[in-house]
Order: sequence, then structure tokens, then C-alpha cells
Amino acid sequence: MRISRTYLSTIALLSLVACGPGGVESASSSAAQGEPRAITEEEKRQGAQAHPQFLQEFGGAYTGPQSAYVVQVGQNIAMQSGLGNARSDFTVTLLNSPVHNAFAIPGGYVYLTRQLMALMNDEAEMAGVLGHEVGHVAARHSEKRQQTATRNTLLGVLGQIGAAVLLGDSALGKLGQEIFGTGSQLLTLQYSRSQEYEADDLGIRYLASAGYDPDALSTMLASLAAQTAIDARVAGRDARSVPEWASTHPNPAERVTRAATNAQKLGTAGGMHNRDTFLTKLDGIMYGDDPKQGVIQGNSFLHPDMKLQFTVPNGYTMQNGTRAVTISGSGGQGLFTTGAYNGNMSTYIASAFQALAGEGQTISHGGIQQTTVNGLPASYATARVNSNNSQVDVTIFAYEFSKSSAYHFATLAPAGQAAVFTPMFQSVKRLSTAEASAIKPRRIDVVTVKSGDTIDSLSRRMAYTQYQKDRFLVLNRLASNDTLRAGQKVKIVTY
Repeated sequence: MRISRTYLSTIALLSLVACGPGGVESASSSAAQGEPRAITEEEKRQGAQAHPQFLQEFGGAYTGPQSAYVVQVGQNIAMQSGLGNARSDFTVTLLNSPVHNAFAIPGGYVYLTRQLMALMNDEAEMAGVLGHEVGHVAARHSEKRQQTATRNTLLGVLGQIGAAVLLGDSALGKLGQEIFGTGSQLLTLQYSRSQEYEADDLGIRYLASAGYDPDALSTMLASLAAQTAIDARVAGRDARSVPEWASTHPNPAERVTRAATNAQKLGTAGGMHNRDTFLTKLDGIMYGDDPKQGVIQGNSFLHPDMKLQFTVPNGYTMQNGTRAVTISGSGGQGLFTTGAYNGNMSTYIASAFQALAGEGQTISHGGIQQTTVNGLPASYATARVNSNNSQVDVTIFAYEFSKSSAYHFATLAPAGQAAVFTPMFQSVKRLSTAEASAIKPRRIDVVTVKSGDTIDSLSRRMAYTQYQKDRFLVLNRLASNDTLRAGQKVKIVTY
């Protein structure tokens, strides 16, 4: 979550991109069959309109030196699809996101997160992932997904409460959309197995035509399967909830062998890997949370710049975005964000409700109550709103951090059950200067193995207190019984 004075995104725009002509990642099916098809003017317009929204949703563009390298490789692999005839037809972006993700949208827009880049071990693997995403575009998989998106994904993800929100009046619908990031949900709908296979096949073909070893997508999928296993083990100790490439592109382990077999059929093994170049470029990239956007540690969210902290209840998960931190659990949903503040808390809370209601509508809430939370002046109000055949409670709980800055939760729970969030409301506190200063970014450090270095000795340098060796092995695509050799380059995570 960045310091921002606005937090309501243009959901209608995202839905337009997802459901409009061509849909997200749309292209002529002829492209999937190898026949070139230029990107249409309408697709360019849609992509250009949606691009800023996706940047906001996924952490913004990463400004490190790796960005230019990703653009170069991404444009090259995207050209293999026949969707564009010039490198300038494609806008490739490295995202400042701590999740493993990659995607593409109409108009030649291709995205890769820095976290997924860090999992890769050579340039060919990066090209393979980007080629896979472009393959989804070329095969028009989004149009096929959209037929069941609203019924199966949005309602399934939101559950009963969220379903009532999206099917109810627009005020609650806006809160539900904000909490669940409807735009990104539409973006990251799960593909079918056959669609994954087709995108794999196209990505492999693009690798070969660009001169890379087509087996690189298979090795990347193997790393992704191993990373998924690590994520599952860590999940029991972390409230983080994020849309990752592993979850939106299912069964990576099952696809490894198939991708390797299809790569061999091309008969072009031995193509480029550019491992040394890749590792040199990767060195120093940020890994994990960006402290400028806040970090998730266990069940707590900490923001060193804002100097604040809060904790979600056990069993609840968080997703950190540029506009807000979203909170989700079986008993309710919520978000933590900010707005313009002039020193009047009543006006602030009224504005927060009005923002949820939307233009021309209002949410009638109860009286505003004043309290103090860990030394912070706080105020809150709750509105009971009818939604179809049920009622839900919408609560705004706000905190004054200074005479010109305030932050608040907006939560939604079944009528009479808003108290499920009381421990979270009471957990907000200031971080001391020392506590804020102690939150440092992690980065990838590419090191050269020296004589006597072992997997165990290098693993102990990983900036984690748990799963150091497991993380080191996955990050470098190594097995526990591998032997390192002097002069070999490996990645470690350091502060």
C-alpha cells in the first residue's frame, strides 16, 4: 500500500477490458495456428486505457536497471507470435510486485513481476514465461474463460457475503469490487488444462523461433512447482494472500514432462540460455515486499513510511496493493486505506461512506463514535444495508495519525457480526522510529561460489529464519545432493 489520497479504482474500465471486444488477452485464433495478425486499433485503445490500472493494481513499474533488459527480451519473444511486426508494437513492463506473476492484455501489453523474474535462472526461462503469456493472447483463451467468469469465479471467490454484494445494490457492489480487486480477479481467472497446454506449446514454439533452448519453459515450470510447495509450507505462518502464477496457472508439476517432451520434438535443443547475462542483470533486484509499500509479517501489516502496524485475526488473509490492503476471511471482508483529511473526522468518515456509495447514492450510517486506540484518536460508524434477501454491516473505522493524515478500515460482515473485526480495529498502532528503521528490503545477491562453499554454507546466508536451505535450492534450481563447483554463480537473498 502506497501513500495515496484516492483508493477507488475504475472497475468499469477493467471489466470493459476483460469483457469487451476481444476480451483480456484476446487475439485471432489464426495467430494460435501460426498465421500473423496485426494488433487492431481497438485492442491498442483498450490496452492503453487499462495499462495504468494494472500498474496500480500490481505495484507499479519497477524502476531498477533490470527493467530495460526485460523490455528487450519481452519484445523479442512477443514478436514471435505474429501479433505485431515491430518491437515497438509491444509494451513490456517489469512490475514492482512481490508475487510470482506474469500476464498480457490486448494491445501488445506484456507484464512480468520482479518476484517471478528472481525465480528464473537464465534468459531463456524468462522468455519462455513471457512467451507462454503471449500464447494465451494468441489463442484467445480469455474469451473462452469469460463465458463462465461471473458465475464461477467472482461468486466462487467472494463466497456468500461477496456474492450478495455483487448481486446487490451498487453501493455494496463497489465495496465488494474494491475489497476483492474485481479487475485483477477477471485478469487472473484460472485457465483450463487444455488452455495451459496450448499456451505452453506456443511458448515453446516462440522460444525455438527466437533461438532459445525450447526446453527452458519446462525447467521454469519445474522451479515453479518447487516454489509452490515452499509457499504452501510458509502459508501456515503467514497471512499473505496473493494471486500468483502458480495458482492461476494450475498443475505446474504435471506440465513439466509434457513441455520437455514437446520441446524435444522440435529438434532444436541446445539453443541460447544466456545464463551469465541474465544473472548479471538480475543481481541486486528487490525480493519480497517493498517496504515503501508496506510488508506482511505473519498476521501483521507494517508500513515503515507511514509508521503504522495492524494485525488481522487468525484465519484471515491479506493482499497488499498500491491503493489498499485487502483483508479476507470466512467471517467478513475488509480493506485498509486512506483518504483526504482536513482534521475533521466526521467529515472523513462521511466521505469514506460516500466513496463506497458512488455518485448519486448514499449509505445511511449510525452515529459516529469516538474512542482512542493505542494512543491514536479514532472514530467509527456502522451502516446496516439490505442486500437482496439478507443484510450486511458496513463499518468505517478511522484513525488520526496527524492533523493532516488519517487511515481507515472499511469492513463488511453479516448483520450483527461486525465485531469479528474488533481485535483488528484495536491492533492499529504507531511504529517507533527504531521499529520502522528495522524494516529493510531484501534483494537478490548473485555470488560466485568459492572453494569450500557448500549448499549448506551458502544457505545459511539467506535472509530468512526458516526454510533457508529449501529456499536456496528452489531459487537456484538445485537438488539437495548437488555439489557446487568453484566459479559457479548462485543466487542468495540478503538484506
